[in-house]
Amino acid sequence: MTDLNGLTFYIETFGCQMNENDSELIAGLLAAAGARKAERFEEGQVVVVNTCAVRGKSEEKLFSYLGRLRSWKKKHGLVIGLAGCVAQLYREKILAKNPDVDFIVGPDNYHRLPEILSHGLGLKPVITSSARDWNEDERQPFMRESRVSAYVTIMEGCDNFCAYCIVPFTRGREKFRPLRAILDELAGLARDGYKEVRFLGQNVNSYKDPETGALFQDLLKASDDVKEFEWIRFITSHPKNFTGEIAETMARSKKVCGQLHLPLQSGSTMVLERMKRGYTREDYLETIRLIRSLMPGISLSTDIIVGFPGETEREFEETMSALEAIRFANIFSFRYSPRPGTAAAKLDDDVPFDVKRRRLLEVQKQQKAIQTEIHEGFIGRTIKVLCLGKSKKDERVYSGRNEGYQVVNFMSERNVIGRFVHVQVKDCGPYSLRGEFSGED
Repeated sequence: MTDLNGLTFYIETFGCQMNENDSELIAGLLAAAGARKAERFEEGQVVVVNTCAVRGKSEEKLFSYLGRLRSWKKKHGLVIGLAGCVAQLYREKILAKNPDVDFIVGPDNYHRLPEILSHGLGLKPVITSSARDWNEDERQPFMRESRVSAYVTIMEGCDNFCAYCIVPFTRGREKFRPLRAILDELAGLARDGYKEVRFLGQNVNSYKDPETGALFQDLLKASDDVKEFEWIRFITSHPKNFTGEIAETMARSKKVCGQLHLPLQSGSTMVLERMKRGYTREDYLETIRLIRSLMPGISLSTDIIVGFPGETEREFEETMSALEAIRFANIFSFRYSPRPGTAAAKLDDDVPFDVKRRRLLEVQKQQKAIQTEIHEGFIGRTIKVLCLGKSKKDERVYSGRNEGYQVVNFMSERNVIGRFVHVQVKDCGPYSLRGEFSGED
């Protein structure tokens, strides 16, 4: 086994939940080989920067951060590695422009990191090949950031090739983790005291067990029988194959939370067609009607892109009206930015930047008002909350999430981290609820 005893490392993550989960895997692999995780990059001999390529903003953060590392390396010495989707996408270009980067490794090759670090870095290794099949042996162990809530990857890659999306080029085609391995991990997490699991995948509802053919709803049913932990969440689903069977399974489940992230992207059928999303505005609205008929109190969130090539003012207004009609509990909104190699990158990026910015601000302003109204409806109610830690803004305040995934900050005289508690909501803002501890389960 590779020996990295005495080596210290630090991981900086820019990106989505998949990147966060990958960083936990990288940390676990290095720690298993004897390395020690540092709290700051200044304390590490090796810094691994793990980045997402879905949005241009993550790339901007990467290159700014590399500048900081370059300066530190010149003064103190440092090994710099790049991992994640940007590494997969821009490997040669990054090495050509950033000679201080010592190695690059893509998402399917993190298990090679101990080997890379033990054999020296003079060759500037670039290891970014994509595997077609799932390899369970390369997915262990993890060094998890939380002792309460855990990511569990069930699949990777995507076969949808939406016009704007780079995931099929950075994560490869869909590959699915065996159901037995997922259930084994769930049982282990339950034994370790985890209260919540979050299934991860680029398109979880396309899941199909490579050994038995079991589908995503079968995974949810089987997971419901694992004792100890109480809440199950999953991200992300694609509207075009979010089936009635999945919705019905969610509604019958004892543990699947009444919360769903279902990316809309645009409220205009014409824009959705250009995006190659595979559904219409009415298809999406019908799916929402079905979900709410089965789970009336479900909390919904979504993704929105404004300024996609050709988006007219009328098409943008259709997005605004969809947001008002559906009234999501939360959204993630972005200006369109072309991603290399995608179908949309060949289109004329004809929506001016100032128009994109104005539309984004309008979306965010409307959504802020909607969220405020939704949160005001919680005032005076006592709700169940999983306490995840202390508030980032005030050490005297605890923070967690309710079943609908809203942030809940509350005062408590005792340490309740990792527990389910009851919180009486006293106040709110557009992005969180505020209250007082009123008891435990």
